[in-house]
Parts: sequence; structure tokens; C-alpha cells
Amino acid sequence: MRRPSVLRLLSSALSLLALTGCWSRESPVQAGNRTQILHRSLGADVAELDPHVATGLPELNVVSTLFEGLVAEDPQDLHPVPGVAERWDISADGLTYTFLLRTNARWSNGEPVTARDFLASFRRVLTPSFGADYADMLHVVQGAEAYHRGQMADFAQVGFAAPEDRTLIITLEHPMPHFLSLLSHPVWFPVHLPTLEKSGPSAQRGGSWTRPESFVGNGPFNLREWRPGKTIVVEKSPHYWDAAHVRLQAIYFHPADSVEAEERAFRAGQLHITEALPVSKVDTYRRDQPGVLRISPFLDTYFYRLNVTRPFLNDRLVRRALSRAIDRTALVEKVTRGGQQPAHSFTPPNTAGYELPAGLADDSAAARELLAAAGYPGGRGLPAFDLLINSSGNHRVIAEAVQEMWRRELGVTARLVNMEQKTLLSLRRTRDYQILRSDWAGDYLDPAAFLGIFTSGSGNNHTGWASADYDALIYEAARTPDTAARHALLRRAETILLAEVPIIPVFHYTTVRLVHPAVRGWHDNPLDHHPYKQVWLEP
Repeated sequence: MRRPSVLRLLSSALSLLALTGCWSRESPVQAGNRTQILHRSLGADVAELDPHVATGLPELNVVSTLFEGLVAEDPQDLHPVPGVAERWDISADGLTYTFLLRTNARWSNGEPVTARDFLASFRRVLTPSFGADYADMLHVVQGAEAYHRGQMADFAQVGFAAPEDRTLIITLEHPMPHFLSLLSHPVWFPVHLPTLEKSGPSAQRGGSWTRPESFVGNGPFNLREWRPGKTIVVEKSPHYWDAAHVRLQAIYFHPADSVEAEERAFRAGQLHITEALPVSKVDTYRRDQPGVLRISPFLDTYFYRLNVTRPFLNDRLVRRALSRAIDRTALVEKVTRGGQQPAHSFTPPNTAGYELPAGLADDSAAARELLAAAGYPGGRGLPAFDLLINSSGNHRVIAEAVQEMWRRELGVTARLVNMEQKTLLSLRRTRDYQILRSDWAGDYLDPAAFLGIFTSGSGNNHTGWASADYDALIYEAARTPDTAARHALLRRAETILLAEVPIIPVFHYTTVRLVHPAVRGWHDNPLDHHPYKQVWLEP
């Protein structure tokens, strides 16, 4: 037998080393394309994975993979499609919905999902002591508001019924044409009560049941890993009723320290999808890599909440001055640069045919007059105040621009206070702030999805502002079947909101992000909802 030459041995060794080196340099994106593992940035870190208390967009992104409600969303236009319920019937008067649940709907521990699981979950949401921010979304159900307000003690009188394991009946207070679309929101998702109760009372926040070792969900993915501030990993659930059609094997959700870090991670092959893009990079990608830049309309408003219970912010003249001193056109043209629109209303334009009311126009001279009329000419006597922002995204550069506008036009000082999303949400909930950066994305395609949150009883108001006239108009609009008449009532309500200024709308969003060409089934839509069971990777 011939012995290989030293040269041939050396050549083989070098080839092996080169091959090993190539494999070691494979990026997470490249590996994910082979193995159907998606890497997606969340922007901010996740504060909570309990679907009944989750409020931030990062949380809602993850929760939507772990749970499923009666109804799901079509990936392209988001129209309601069967979820846990394989079909439903609606009574002629539009008040009674009867859902037939799938026989193969399962929790991630293999147990069947039943109508009684939904009943117990709805009761949890409506328990007054639980304090679910979105509980008022269930108020459309007969008797739900009375139970939630503690005015009725018997949950059996609320319009939910489960005559047997596969049948769930929901009776509404009044017809709601978009009711089915509401059911894809996480507050309507079922939770596995026996699992919750192992870590304490079910109507209690912060239980350990959302940790991977305890978690039980019913969605297309199951929670494998949660390292706060680092990574959340969800993996395909073998017990999900439609597992055969779920192509992704896992999703890695990555919080980002900054929007700059997101962009660097995308360039390094560590992310398939970013949540946002630095405003300074938008033009560069538009010119050099348009194939990965995705800009699309988003039913979301960027605004500042004002705590109207605090000194000087309880003066409407001061609030109006702060609003009118912002040059929104300059902000979107020179700072954000992603096709955003200046916001003079809270409801975004083109929302289900709703005609926007006239809001407060940008007018620095009028702003100075308002501040002087409030007793602070040139800003004299008005104490410095805090503007709270979260550390993710482009919030700081936007806040710095607004801070300078207020200083230049009004002579007032806003201190920017930067913090993590979890802390900001906690301070918002306890109303421990003066002015706070916020945004609100519509949960469904209707102006009520925006205007309903500022009623006095809403768990998402967080401003201390209340108006009986506003509440009455929202209440009447919900019970008005004619679309034109209903929109007219909502427009009157929004006019009150904009005149009272418990919020300062700044701009209407677009989504501006990077998406790797390998990502398939990801469709731009105005709610920025992306059913992950329909997403896959194609190298």
C-alpha cells in the first residue's frame, strides 16, 4: 500500500481546518435558515408573559406564540380565522356567539383545552382585585362590567356559558361588528388554571407559572428559555392542534440595549428581523440595501402622556402650550425620516373610514401666549419637569428634539429620564410620573380601539384625566349601529380629548425595520401582527 506523501497529508489537514473554520463562522442567521430557527429582535425587554396582564408590544409579540384564543388572524389581511374554535354561529340579532371548540385542541402538557378553561380565564380577567389593564375589552359581554366593577358578585350572571366541554356561548350587551377581531387579543386567551394555582391564587400577578420549568400554554410554540435582558426561546409545540403546518422549529426573541445594537446585530448575521432602525441609518439602507428595508403604515400613535394630577400639569393652558410648541413636521422630516405623519389627532388617519377631527395646530407664538396666560411668561416660574423615556428604539433622539423645542419656544426645562421598559410600565401603572413617552397600537381596525382607552374606567388611561361627557359619547357610540352616526359620536369625543390635552400626540407611526430575505410569510399590515405559525425561512 502506498503511503501518502507529507505534502498530501498537509494539504488534507489544511482542507479540514478550512472546512472546520467555515462551519465555526456560520452565523446564527445562516444556521437558522438551515434549521428553521428565527432570530427576531424585540427592541425593549419583556416585562411579563402572562397574557392577561401583558401590555407592551414586546410582550404581545412573545405571548402570541405561546397562547391561542378562540379566533386567530389571517397572516395577510388579519381577518378572523378559526383558532381553538373550529367554527362559530352568530344569532340574527348579533348578540349571541356560539363557538365549537376543536376536539384536538391541547395544552402543552397534553391535556385538552375546554370551554371551561375559557370561562375560568375570563373570570380571572374580570376579578376586580386582579387589575387587568385590558379588562374593559370584555365589558361588551353582558354583565361583565358590573362584575368587574364589583357591582355583581355572581359570575354565573355574566354572559359566558359552557354547556359542555366543546361549546362556549358568549352573549353581548350590544351588537359589535368587530367582536370576532377582538378575540385575537391576549386578554381573551385561556390560561391553564391548575398550573397557575400551584404558585398562588389564580387572580394574582407575578406568579412563577410563566417560568419555563412551570409553563403551560396552548399556542403553536412552548416556552423553552427565558433569560431576562438576554433571550427568550420558544420551540414548536408537538401538542398544538395544527403542529403539522408550523414550519419554524424555534424562535429566539432578543431584547436590544439600543436600536443601534439591533442594526449591528442584523449586519453581523445575528438577527433575521429588527424591531426598528436608527433614524440615522434609514437613508443609507434606502439607498444601498432597499431589499432588506421594510417601511409600511402602522396603526400606531406616538404620544406623551401627561399626569394631570401633578402641579402645573393640572392646568389645561400649560398642557396646550406644550403641545402647540412641538414642530411635528420638522420632527418627522428631519429626525424620524421613515414616512411617519405629524399627529394632530390621537386616532391615526385612514382608520376604517373615520374622519379625523381638527386638533391643535403647531404654533409656537400661540404656545407662548398660552403659557403666559397660565402665569408663566417666557417659562418663568415653571419648574423643570421630568420626561420619562424607555431606553429602546429611537426614543431618546426624538425626546431630545422635543426637549429643545420646548426650551427654545417656551423657555421651559424638560429633564430626560431614561429607563428600562419594565420600570417605565410600572411607573405608568402607579401614575408615578409627570410626562411619559407612550405609544398606542390599535388592537383592531376601528377608531374605538384608540379612543376607548381614555374613558375614566379604562385600565389603560394612566393620566388621571376623566370627562363625563367623553365617557357618555364613547358609551353611546358603542351602541350605535349606523357607522356614520357612530363615527360622528367618536369624533365629538376625540375633539374633547384633544382640547383637554391629557396626551400630546406627536406622530403616527410607520414600521421601519430590517427583514432578511430568507424570511417568508411575513406580511406588512397596519396592525403589525404576524402570526408566527405562518412564518418560515427559505435559504
